[in-house]
Parts: sequence; C-alpha cells; structure tokens
Amino acid sequence: MGGLKDELLKTIWHAFTALDLDHSGKVSKSQLKVQDNFDKLELNRMCWTLCVKKNLTKSPLLIEEEDSFKVWVIFNFLSEDKYPLIIVPEEIEYLLKKLTDAMGGVWQQEQFEDYKVNFDDGKDGLSVWELIELVGTGQFSKGMDRQTVSMAINEVFNELILDVLKQGYMMKKGHKRKNWTERWFVLKPNMISYYVSEDLKDKKGDIVLDENCCVESLPDKDGKKCLFLIKCLDKTFEISASDKKKKQEWIQAIHSTIHLLKLGSPPPHKEARQSRRERRKKLLAEQEELERQMKELQAANENKQRELEAVRKKLEEAASRAAEEEKKRLETQVELQARFSTELEREKLIRQQMEEQVAQKSCELEQYLQRVQELEDMYLKLQEALEDERQARQDEETVRKLQARLLEEESSKRAELERWHLEQQQAIEMTEAEKQELENQRIMKERALQEAMAQLEQLELERKQALEQYEGVKKKLEMATSKTKSWKDKVAQHEGLIRLIEPGSKNPQLITHWGPAAFTQAELEEREKSWKGKKGTE
Repeated sequence: MGGLKDELLKTIWHAFTALDLDHSGKVSKSQLKVQDNFDKLELNRMCWTLCVKKNLTKSPLLIEEEDSFKVWVIFNFLSEDKYPLIIVPEEIEYLLKKLTDAMGGVWQQEQFEDYKVNFDDGKDGLSVWELIELVGTGQFSKGMDRQTVSMAINEVFNELILDVLKQGYMMKKGHKRKNWTERWFVLKPNMISYYVSEDLKDKKGDIVLDENCCVESLPDKDGKKCLFLIKCLDKTFEISASDKKKKQEWIQAIHSTIHLLKLGSPPPHKEARQSRRERRKKLLAEQEELERQMKELQAANENKQRELEAVRKKLEEAASRAAEEEKKRLETQVELQARFSTELEREKLIRQQMEEQVAQKSCELEQYLQRVQELEDMYLKLQEALEDERQARQDEETVRKLQARLLEEESSKRAELERWHLEQQQAIEMTEAEKQELENQRIMKERALQEAMAQLEQLELERKQALEQYEGVKKKLEMATSKTKSWKDKVAQHEGLIRLIEPGSKNPQLITHWGPAAFTQAELEEREKSWKGKKGTE
C-alpha cells in the first residue's frame, strides 16, 4: 500500500505543478486515503490531462499521445522518491533495454555510454518530459516504425504498471458443455483473467491464484495437444497451448507466480526496482563516506597549513626582534657588549630550533600530501572495482539466459524421448499380441493336422480290411467258378442237350489308386459324405 501511495503522490505532484498551486509539490501521505476499488489508471489520466498541454514538447515525435501517457506513467513508477521528480540514468537504461527487447532489437551499450558522457554534470537525471522526448525522438529505436515502438511501449506498460506477467491466446475447456473455446489469457500476480479477444472488452472469468493452487502438465487426449491443468480448491481448469514452448512458458510463469504468493513476495519487476534503489542508496552512502573522509583530510591539511603560517609569523617576529636588538646593541655597544653576546647566542639557538621545527612540519606536510594521494588512488581503484562488478553482473545475466535456453531445449528433447519410448512400448505390446495370436493359430492348425492324420490312419486301416475282404471273396468266387465249370463239363459230357443257366455279366469293378475297390459306388459316396461332414465340423 505504501508503494501505491508513493505512485499516487507522484501523479498528483504533476497536476499541482501544472496548476502552479504548490511549487514544492509535496503532499502528506497521511492525507491520502486509498480505497481497495480505487482506479489508479483513471487518476493518472486525469492528472495527465491537466499537465500534458502545458509541458509536452511541440516538436513532432514518433509516438502518439497515448504512448506518451504510458511513458509518463512508467516514469512515475521508476522515478526517485524525491521532488522535483527525476529518473536516474540507471533507470533510464533499464527502461530503454526493456523497450529494445520488446521491439526485438539489439541493445547498444556503447551508444548509451556516449549519451551518459554528454549528460549535464549538474543534473542527476531526466524529467518526465525529457524522457518522453528521448523515447519519442527515436534516438535508441532507429530503424523501427511507429507501430513497433507503440507495441513495445504497450508491452512494457502492461508489465510494469498493470502487473501483466504473461498474456496470449490459448484454448480452454468448458465446465458445463465440455467444449473447447479460444480465449485471451492474462496472468497477473494473484489471478488469471480470460477474455474473448485481446482488446480486453468482453471478460469471461477469472482464475484466482493462491498458495493452495498448483499447475500440472497433461498428456495429449481427445485430439488436443500441449495440455496442462490448473488446480484450485473449488475448480480445475484444462487449457491447451498452441505449442510445447508456449505450454512450458505458461506452466513456468504460473508456477513462479504461485511460488511468489507462498513467499509473500512482490512481482519480479517491483522487487527488481526495489533492489536497484537499495543498491543506489548503498553506493550513495559509500560515496558520502568517502567524501566525508576526503573532507576530514582536507581539514587536517588546512590545520597543518595554519600551523606552518603561525611558525612563519613567529620567525618573522623573531627576525624583527633581532633587528631591534641589533639596533639597541649598536647604540649601547660599549655598555652591553657582554650582554649582547649572550643574547646573540640565545637567538642563534632559538633560530636553529625554529628551523628544525619548520623542517619537521614540512616533512609532516609531505606525509599528509602523500596520504591524500593514496586516498585518491584508492578512490580510482574503487571506481574501477564498481565498473568490474557491473560488467560481472551483465556477464552473469547473459550466462543465466543461456542456461535458461539450454534447460528449455533439454526439457523439449526429454519430452520427445519420452514420446518415442511410449510409441516403442506400444509397438512392442502390439507385436506380442500378434505373436500370441499366431501361436494360437499354429496350435489350432497342429491339432487339425493331428486329427486329419488320425482320420488318414483310420481310412488306411479300413482300406486294408476292405482289401482282405476282397481277397476272401475273390478266392470264394474262383472256387465257385471252378466248381461250376467242372459241373458244366460233366453235364455237357453226359447230357449235352441241357443248357445251363449261367450268372449274368458283372458290373465293371471300381478301380482306385489302392487297386480294385472292395465296396460299391454307393458305399463310396456315403463314406465321402461322412468324411466331408467331419471336416466341416472341425
């Protein structure tokens, strides 16, 4: 709440300054009461309307008035908590870097260093109107069109002022009709709001986040990919991102937001602003301490100079006294010859002591001057150390971004390997099932083959029995034929006139691949039907 009051005080200060009501622009915090449903952005617009016409430059700018208003609000967020309000070079560099990243450009550190060198020594920073002019003239956004600069300002405004940590289109599954609908999602420090489109006019609902919420990744299902789940105490929300990268970014952003809620920490950009301010205060305190030490050394040097001046005056006074004594000695040379000799020796001794004191004081002065030189060298080394520390922090930030990119690539490769492993397991399971089915078919065919072999053996046995029966009948027939022939011969011999009745002609015998058949055609057809019936049943 204290940070909100400070920002409102800055906003009101601009309005008071434009109306010339109070040149100091200071408003007591105790007189400012902030309600929970207070529309801070509306107050900013009111105060902007009061001061823009009077202060905004008349020269043409590359940004529209709406973008100038957003830069004005960002200035109130980043400026120092002292009046008149200014934004220091460190915060200017932070803002210009954010805008360059949002435009997809490359930050030109050397160009900004040259800009800081040309900065007026008497100024600690820029006013809001100078900052708007700096951004609007496109000095650090060369090659970018108006639309790109405007989109970059809007993105930084959403992050720093509206606390938008992430936003974008995703698909959301309904709770009642279970259909999937595309929504524009906006992640803030304590909730996720979703709208019909990115113009934020038609709000469909909020997902309130607290320390009890969690986010989980889901496998692809129902034709939807890149799924993840947000669990709250009363509801769960299924969401589908456009690709795996967006899915991982949203899961990480929501997880970080819930972690900050558990720790009770402010949003990252506010925490970073506080860290930069504390670092500047610490550096300012060190500089003030160094200046205090320099002043003490300077005061000690001035004291030594005064002491030397006093010694010099004493020497001059002694010389004047010696001259007077010399004059008196000349006047009273006869009377005071002995006394003058004694006084002369005493004055010589005093002069020698004075010279020794002067030499000693000169040596001490040289030592103090040497100490001052050493302190100046220490001051230069301290500045070099501070510059090395700043460079090391930049290198650390670069390495951190590289590590984040490597972790992201590793997670995508790991997900792809897991997908390949799952497909391989499914293929192995399908192969095992097909193998089992082929084994069953082989067993069934072996059984059918064994049954056919048994039937074949049975038929072979029946064929042998039929052949044995055929041989018996053939022998009986041959015996009967021989008996009939002998009887016929006897009758023809004795009677001659009797005509014997002989058996009729036999039907042609059936011939098979086993030899003459032992049974009739009807029996063969009956056996063939029986065999076909058994084969059909099997």
